[in-house]
Amino acid sequence: MEFRKAGDSDLTLPVLGLGCWSFGGGDYWGESHPEKEKKLVRTAVELGVTYFDTAELYYGGKSETALGRALKGIPRDRIVIGSKVLPSNTGKKRTIEHCEASLKRIGTDYLDLYMVHWPINERSIRTFTDDPARLADPPDVEGTIAALLKLRDDGKIRHIGVSNFGIGWLEAFERLGIHAAVNQVAYNVLSRAAEYELIPFCRNAGTGIMGYSVLLQGVLTGKYSSLDELPPRYCRTRHFHYSRSPDTRHRETGCEALLASTLDQLRALSGELGTGLADLCLKWAIFRKDVTCVLAGTRDPEKLARNVRGIQEPLSRDVYDRINEISRPLMEAMGPSLDLFESASRDRTTWP
Repeated sequence: MEFRKAGDSDLTLPVLGLGCWSFGGGDYWGESHPEKEKKLVRTAVELGVTYFDTAELYYGGKSETALGRALKGIPRDRIVIGSKVLPSNTGKKRTIEHCEASLKRIGTDYLDLYMVHWPINERSIRTFTDDPARLADPPDVEGTIAALLKLRDDGKIRHIGVSNFGIGWLEAFERLGIHAAVNQVAYNVLSRAAEYELIPFCRNAGTGIMGYSVLLQGVLTGKYSSLDELPPRYCRTRHFHYSRSPDTRHRETGCEALLASTLDQLRALSGELGTGLADLCLKWAIFRKDVTCVLAGTRDPEKLARNVRGIQEPLSRDVYDRINEISRPLMEAMGPSLDLFESASRDRTTWP
């Protein structure tokens, strides 16, 4: 397994981390089983997939609890744990309370990486709460910064990161005293908005990029031969017409014809090369050295092992360039909006 430093921090991560949203079970990913999660975690550690990513959002903290249970017995210094606080739970006092709650659920004294899950603005806060009191008195950024610095000073978190932050928010945090070690954003062959400005900015600023949804919730695994086979819950992003899922927040018409064409070309290329579509897309995502780590979420140890085997031989520059050309029309149609789930006009990642 290749390891990379996150920007100019001393946080070192494997190029492939394990996304733990499905841990604990729930409506979105379906029932989960503790023994299977335990086996998956141990397989991950054996394979060098030593970064585990969770959040208080995932199943209301059940993901954190399940991850902590699965990690028991593994030496703490062999693993790297990251979690996230919702923007609606930030502010000076609540950030500390919610971090301590995450620590308790996971069963650890410290988090290697603690991230603000979305920018602290009204658009993102309203996504996660309809509490009139929280909306009437939204958390302040300055208080959140102070809380994060105290948590770090107290040894409860080792590194401070952010998630879904556009450039303006990264600059605001820097001005207020936090240099983010990591910015976790959506990044895959079909979602390349970060390449417009964010990845070059983070490279120059010394902030690592962590890509989530690297296989776009199964779209890039090769499991589905057409868009119509996708479960509605996987069709909430701006790639799809808003009518595809009742849970869609954007009201855009999507880019479905272009999406289907891009997938057809990627399947053809993977067939030509004799490699699986998922392997091809994982290799593409880690090709850039300014991408520190990408997250693959799976519940199957054998699939994780296949993912690890699949990235052992890197892409050639020629194949990487071919994939870029295949996906460029979709990239241009989707534009630079980093938020996959809201319309471009309501992008939650932008400042202010």
